[in-house]
Amino acid sequence: MKKILLGILFLCCLSSCYQAERNCKDFKTGTFEFESYLEGELVKTRFLRTDSIEIDYFRGQVDTSSIRWINDCEYILSNLNPKNRAEEKPIHMKILTTKNNTYTFEYGLVGETQKQRGTVVKVE
Repeated sequence: MKKILLGILFLCCLSSCYQAERNCKDFKTGTFEFESYLEGELVKTRFLRTDSIEIDYFRGQVDTSSIRWINDCEYILSNLNPKNRAEEKPIHMKILTTKNNTYTFEYGLVGETQKQRGTVVKVE
């Protein structure tokens, strides 16, 4: 029984040392693509990000948002030209992991607990 407990303790110690790669600075600026399902259809969004703005290209529409970086891996996205009340609410974006030219992120409306995740590819 002691060996089993020591084995479990050892595995727990090893897993607590693992930290996901987060080279967020590599993704602060550039051109990116994001794919998601919308009403059962796979759709692609392409966006250009500088240190202070993000320009989204989606289904022939162009939208611009301001960016306020909280730290290297988190920022607040605010739509500059909201078309309705829902678009007025800022979005909190958090880069969770990075690998090569992709990153996994979590996002949600500021002040809300519900979050969603996605993966972005840096294309330029």
